Amino acid sequence: MNVTEAVQRRVSVRAFKPDPVPGALVREILELAQRAPSGGNLQPWRVHALARGPLEELKAKVAANLAGEEPEYDVYPPELWDPFRTRRFQCGEDLYATIGIPREDKPARLRQLFKNTQFFGAPVGLFFSLDRNLGKPQWADVGMYMQTVMLLAVERGLATCAQEFWARYPKTVGDFIGLPEDHMLFSGMAMGWADEAAPINSLRTRRDPFEVWAEMQGFD
Repeated sequence: MNVTEAVQRRVSVRAFKPDPVPGALVREILELAQRAPSGGNLQPWRVHALARGPLEELKAKVAANLAGEEPEYDVYPPELWDPFRTRRFQCGEDLYATIGIPREDKPARLRQLFKNTQFFGAPVGLFFSLDRNLGKPQWADVGMYMQTVMLLAVERGLATCAQEFWARYPKTVGDFIGLPEDHMLFSGMAMGWADEAAPINSLRTRRDPFEVWAEMQGFD
């Protein structure tokens, strides 16, 4: 598989098979992803990987507190505007359409949302954090590291779903993984083998035409 193929195949998977992923394979991906770029080579990412007993223990703790906690950052601006609002709205409508949940069925939509707390059934849960004194450029570096993890996973036949949803549980997760006080939880990620038969995994989010978001000058 080349990079183009990996980019095209990467999707956010929301239904996984329970089959375990070897720890050596997870470590290989995380270590190779260290080649991701970071300004000044700061390598600001910190990663915690959970499986089996520890993962189940965390999921049980979160299931007992579905109300969540005070997030340390907003995943989206409070008043999202277009075109971002429309893109987010369309993504949600397309996702719920794959599993036949209409917009008016709020309880069903919430049940699907809270499958995030179970990593969508994935056998591996990853958490990404960074020193809270670092700046926005370092947040971008962590994002590039995560993207590298996701592409390496695709190359190995694995699937992932990045989950900023976990910003809702900074204290629960931080206490459980022993995150230092000077570090902030940024995101989680589900990793495992995709359940190809699950209708929700048929979702392919839309992309705007090139002309909407890019322009080129000085080319032939």
